Amino acid sequence: MRLKTSLLKEPKHRELVSCVGWTSTDELYSCSDDHHILRWNLLTNDTSVLVKLQDQIYPIDLHWLPKSVSGKKQAGAELFALTSTDGKLHLVSKSGRVEKSVEAHRGAVLAGRWNHDGTALITAGEDGQLKIWSKSGMLRSTLAQQGTPVYSVAWAPDSGRVLYTSGRQLVVKPLQPSAKVLQWKAHDGVILKVDWSAVNDLILSGGEDCKYKVWDSYGRLLFSSSAHDYPITAVAWAPDGQLFAMGSFHTLRLCDKTGWSYSLEKPSTGSLFSLAWSADGTQLAGACGNGHVLFAHVVEQRWEWRNFEITLTKRRSMQVRNVLNDAVDVLEFRDRVIKASLAHGHLVVTTSLQCYIYSAKNWNTPLIFDLKEGTVSLIVQAERHFLLVDGAEVFVYSYEGRLVSSPKCPGMRMDILNSQSISLSNETIAIRDTSDERVVFLFEAQTGKAIGDGKPLIHKIEVVFVALDQCGSSNDRRIALIDKNRDLYLTSVRTLGRAHSIHKIGSMVDTMAWNNSANILCGIQDSRFTVWYYPSVVFVDKDLLPKTIFTKDSSEFSRPPQMVSYEGTQVTVRRVDGSLVCTAVSPYPSLLHEYTGSGRWEDALRICRFATDQTLWSCLAGLAMANRELSTAEVAYAAIGKIDKVQYINFIKDLPSRDSCLAHILLFSGHVQEAEATLLQANLNYHAIQMHINLYNWDRALELAVKYKTHVDTVLAHRQKFLQDFGKQETNKRFLQYSEGVEVDWEKIQDKIEMEFAMEREKAANSSVRSSVSIRR
Repeated sequence: MRLKTSLLKEPKHRELVSCVGWTSTDELYSCSDDHHILRWNLLTNDTSVLVKLQDQIYPIDLHWLPKSVSGKKQAGAELFALTSTDGKLHLVSKSGRVEKSVEAHRGAVLAGRWNHDGTALITAGEDGQLKIWSKSGMLRSTLAQQGTPVYSVAWAPDSGRVLYTSGRQLVVKPLQPSAKVLQWKAHDGVILKVDWSAVNDLILSGGEDCKYKVWDSYGRLLFSSSAHDYPITAVAWAPDGQLFAMGSFHTLRLCDKTGWSYSLEKPSTGSLFSLAWSADGTQLAGACGNGHVLFAHVVEQRWEWRNFEITLTKRRSMQVRNVLNDAVDVLEFRDRVIKASLAHGHLVVTTSLQCYIYSAKNWNTPLIFDLKEGTVSLIVQAERHFLLVDGAEVFVYSYEGRLVSSPKCPGMRMDILNSQSISLSNETIAIRDTSDERVVFLFEAQTGKAIGDGKPLIHKIEVVFVALDQCGSSNDRRIALIDKNRDLYLTSVRTLGRAHSIHKIGSMVDTMAWNNSANILCGIQDSRFTVWYYPSVVFVDKDLLPKTIFTKDSSEFSRPPQMVSYEGTQVTVRRVDGSLVCTAVSPYPSLLHEYTGSGRWEDALRICRFATDQTLWSCLAGLAMANRELSTAEVAYAAIGKIDKVQYINFIKDLPSRDSCLAHILLFSGHVQEAEATLLQANLNYHAIQMHINLYNWDRALELAVKYKTHVDTVLAHRQKFLQDFGKQETNKRFLQYSEGVEVDWEKIQDKIEMEFAMEREKAANSSVRSSVSIRR
């Protein structure tokens, strides 16, 4: 990937250009010390003078009012803020008319920025003050005051905090007066420019020490560049948060969000004082010290899937290369390519007006449909369909180009969704809320409606990464979460009216990815490469989880790595320097999932006996119990030395009725409430009572006995024996109350228990006879 730059032969401005700003993807405004504001039309290549400012106005910074989202339609930007050296803030309309000018600071106004919803404007001055203004230009408050000039300022993604420079330090100040201020030394020289991405929540800074640095929102350094030849005068995040650009004297660099450089350009521009990305993230404009306005667009992006490699060669064309036979196809588009995604045998390309769907089997005839208003900011693919985010709405399309659904998320900012905050499987969509990051909304992909009772998944702290598994039935769909503590959790998507049961399966996890053909999860965990061969085992037998995990040293990946894909048996990881590293995973777990999913239990046993691996036997034990294949589970548990569980499985196999067998399988997995409900529904009240007695849930056992008016004496007898064994006296008021009128006779109790089992065996025999008669008919 690189930037293809272009400059006019002669500059349109006579003096240095101080700032630039896009009104649309094809129109740009530039301001210069020659007091002119120029309008650039990239479609017609026309440049016109919008307005000539007064001679005392030397513009410094320009920022357009963000586009307001009202329903489905996006209104264009009609107003921009212009700061100048005379200490004034100017609000200027799109036509060039100065709507309002206010005395903002003593000395130059060095920066002015609208917040993300356009309700407030902040200015930073040479006098060291930060001031917040209303949309109409009324002063609301003075946020900060210091002894050094504030050269740059940026809003937090939630518009509740402000980042600004203070000499060599960066300061994050909340708008609430009582909140704590975060401040740290960031550079060895004066910091000249900062930017804060609304999508990935990362901070970018550049200073006179000739370095640019990437920080998280807590002030922790994620990347520091080597020293350049000249101070860093401009930095800017791309709208999707995946890239950023850095400008210096005769220098323009395109970088990944983690800091490593894609490309370095050396245009003859002088110093780049300002950089601005177009809304679709494909074009970049720079304000140059020699009077030029630099234009650049992103080319040579690459997408890879199996044996196909696709490269964006020009703004409107792609090259497809099959590495197996070196066959090359060229794809042409009517408009500029904005986003593309390659996975699951399909290439999805969006331009400014249309969406193209190519099959890997045929690159000649794509399916094409028109897009609704807005620019596509994200594409997420699953096996059966794909998802588009256009800044205002989410759309799910089939690979035949048919609109499947459009889930609604009231109040959510779609423009800041990224690949870590949204996930798609064949029948489920998971979207992390943008206003409360603890909340994850779950939708049906086919209908766009909320799953179950409509209640979202709510985690205890903020979630940073969501990922749905891709295989199996919809009822067994799992979602993996990484929270801000870097703990990895797993929970079920469909809970059937119950609260979400969230299980922690890992800690210190930086990144993760699901396998495309089996529900196997891999991740980088505390400098170890970890593969959870069967993460859903936590819902079956928690004790097996540590035995189903494979780990190895991940020092080859460096820190912090980024998981790119997990296809088949190959995991691709991107190192911190941008290079790709591949590592192989054993093929046996995938085969095990395939065989058990299709009911080939003998083949599954054969694999485990061949591999003689305790991890595989543990996976098979969990898979067998999940599928209620008790004979296979018995063999697998015996292979890993879990004799107690082998005995319990034998006990379950000897139970007379199917309902009691199912209840004890649920109890084996720790689902006590579900086991009780199963027994009560089958009128096996004694078995439900006895289950709680065995678990020492005395209060629940007595409650059931009293409710169903049976075996109260059985509960009291076992309670008395329990207390006698431990040499204690009864103190529970309910047990004291019922002990007064109930006589405990162990012989009668034993007779009643035997009668219960006899009735259950008779009922089971009658049920099997009825089923065999119906089969013969």
